[in-house]
Amino acid sequence: GQRALIVAPPRTGKTILLQHISLGISTNFPDVKLMVLLIDERPEEVTDMCRSVDGEVFASSLDRDIESHVRLSQLVIERCKRLAEMGQDVVLLMDSITRLARAFNKWVGNTGRTMSGGVDIKALDIPKKLFATARLFEEGGSLTIVGTALIDTGSRMDELIFQEFKGTGNMELVLDRKLADRRIWPAIDISQSGTRREEKLLSPEVLRAVTMLRRTLSTMHHVDAMEQLTAKLGKFKSNQEFIDLISGAQVVD
Repeated sequence: GQRALIVAPPRTGKTILLQHISLGISTNFPDVKLMVLLIDERPEEVTDMCRSVDGEVFASSLDRDIESHVRLSQLVIERCKRLAEMGQDVVLLMDSITRLARAFNKWVGNTGRTMSGGVDIKALDIPKKLFATARLFEEGGSLTIVGTALIDTGSRMDELIFQEFKGTGNMELVLDRKLADRRIWPAIDISQSGTRREEKLLSPEVLRAVTMLRRTLSTMHHVDAMEQLTAKLGKFKSNQEFIDLISGAQVVD
């Protein structure tokens, strides 16, 4: 039931990351209902996602009108809610929240009050409500939304949209252009990424190992930290083996 935000500058591999997330969900949690919502994306990206994802893909590509973007996003969220209320665990991958917010900004028109970057004061009301739908239903299933937010595009509107959504999620995964330029994948800035109340999601053993790992990586430059971490993880068959190594080192200390 998380609201996760993937914060991505241009050309940092957000689409590939979403495809890997979808593959991980399909492989490890086959009972989860996986859905993908693409708004204002390039047609070739839509085709690639349809071929790569083992789930339902809903798309309103950039050659469609604003009404199509708005209508499809609301219909997909309502479908996700109904499935979750029926007891299913649903994961919705949304690419991107920024383009969705832009579409709603055009759709609401000019109400007379405009924020920085040309965003109408009422434009983000519905997109925020759609993103806030993600939750764990006490007498049903759950709805998890993983959405991408674009930054460093040179647009003040995109920056404002990101700032408005920044506090609404309970997980942020920040991608970094320097890591992408070095061809370090996934290009995640670990120091800027994290989950609120992660103690509720992780076992005490894993939480201690993650805390120890974060303390070690925080003393390094974020590019060097991710480079070493990916190299180290590549030597293990599973995350659990890596956690066991860290836990063992902690016990020795």
